[in-house]
Amino acid sequence: MLKPKVWQVQPKPSALERAGFAKLHPILAQVLWQRGFRSPAEAEAFLRGEPPNSDPFSLQGMAKAVGRIRYAIRRGEKIAVYGDFDADGVTSTVLLVTVLRALGANVQPYIPHRVDEGYGLNDAALIGLAKRGFTLCITVDCGIRSVHEVQTANAHKLDVIVTDHHSVGTELPPALAVINPKQPECRSGEPMLAGVGVTFRLAQALLMVAREQDRHAVPLQERDLLDLVAIGTVADVVPLNRSENRSLVMRGIAELHQARRVGVRALLKAAGVQPEDVDATSIGFAIGPRLNAAGRLDSAMQAYHLLMSDDEAEAAERASALNRLNARRQELTREMQEQARRIAALDGDTPLIFAADPAFAQGVIGLVASRLTEEYYRPSVILHCGESESHGSCRSIPEFNITEALDECADLLLRHGGHAQAAGFTIHNSNLGALRERLMAIAREQLSARDLQPKLNIDAEVRLDQITFDLYEALQTLEPCGNGFPQPILCARNLHVLSARAVGNDSAHLQLRLSDGTADFKAIAFNFGKHAQDLPPVLDAAFQVDLNAWNGAQELQLNIKDLRPSG
Repeated sequence: MLKPKVWQVQPKPSALERAGFAKLHPILAQVLWQRGFRSPAEAEAFLRGEPPNSDPFSLQGMAKAVGRIRYAIRRGEKIAVYGDFDADGVTSTVLLVTVLRALGANVQPYIPHRVDEGYGLNDAALIGLAKRGFTLCITVDCGIRSVHEVQTANAHKLDVIVTDHHSVGTELPPALAVINPKQPECRSGEPMLAGVGVTFRLAQALLMVAREQDRHAVPLQERDLLDLVAIGTVADVVPLNRSENRSLVMRGIAELHQARRVGVRALLKAAGVQPEDVDATSIGFAIGPRLNAAGRLDSAMQAYHLLMSDDEAEAAERASALNRLNARRQELTREMQEQARRIAALDGDTPLIFAADPAFAQGVIGLVASRLTEEYYRPSVILHCGESESHGSCRSIPEFNITEALDECADLLLRHGGHAQAAGFTIHNSNLGALRERLMAIAREQLSARDLQPKLNIDAEVRLDQITFDLYEALQTLEPCGNGFPQPILCARNLHVLSARAVGNDSAHLQLRLSDGTADFKAIAFNFGKHAQDLPPVLDAAFQVDLNAWNGAQELQLNIKDLRPSG
């Protein structure tokens, strides 16, 4: 039987509240009002994606970082850009290496291997860089909690500049400069930038000073970097309701439509996405996962070399390789999800999902944690067990800050870090049992009194005859949508099920035709196929409005997010 989510249907604003938005489609105006926009000027500026007046030098540590980098370039020092192995880290690495080379730097990338080295800075890598003659290491999308590792670099005469966006720990690393808008003392800059957004601000500052102070022209413009910024920002699931993130992604998507970067063209072709069709959804579900697959199952340098390639044949070959890795990643995720369910021995009283296994692929544990959290609406901790150490990945729900929970377990961990709803850590195997018990206790204390049910925020209740191409085009002006600013969800009630059948691989999805007497629509409900035979004849539906193009014809359809019996 259907087990619907808790629907939170937003109240319709009054006629007085809507009055200022008379020029907008009434349902679009309602969506904007529900999301906190109280004046037409504010709403229109947001929809246009007007960039804030952001001076990169207002970020703490920026001036010192730029000065040291320019000194290194003038002296021909060997510079390493040390990145992370996810799409945010790879795009950050590509971006900064590209800018530094355009400025004449002697620079090389370094992205650690997920399994062999783990997340973030590590002593062996830093010592190795120092021995190879590198004198400056710039981190991107990592390093903010690497206090010991930066101390190691300093001891080997390797200067470190940290650029990161992850949560700041109790102690900052002793780097030459730290650029992270989440620093408590940092009063300027968007604190919710992705790692690539912070890297872009550093690139902006370097290009700005080069144009002002150097006599030669810089063969690079900021816009040449925005495709990378859009990919990394969307793939890292940072909030898009922030004006700076929205502006960067909007401008980046416009650059992706041009597909000037050889590697991006190859990646889009491999993913079956036309450049002019790129949006936040295709970045999140087609481009980002392929870039991430490299670091999950092999080396993230594969993704780096694809994005840096200027040879069409080489780029096509690398994009095909990422396609194959992504297919394998999907298969592994399904297998590990089933195994994690068995290990966790889930029941209705489980406050937190905890599963550890040596057979788990380390690069996929985060995806498995995410899937289980979505399925059971509980925080999930999934670990790959090595010989002496284990690596864990966590995903959580809004009611439970997983990074704060890990902070309470810091004495058991070798390292940890992340965000409120996503984190990672390394631990000695001897501490696994104690960690499990402590996390369970913390989760039980914080969650036992709460009614833990996934909630679905619904922007407006409509009749089916209100779903028109005018409405679809109006709602499209809200793009890019994503974390913090989701695509609007509408609902309609008392819909008669005219037809329903399971479709797709393993009959996983449900194809419907629904009517409320004013109009009828085709609908697709992904992962609802098992309900094909037990649907009530009349139901309520929550949905997004999609455009379905087939054989040159276009029609609107409902993309179902939830179904429940009427009444």
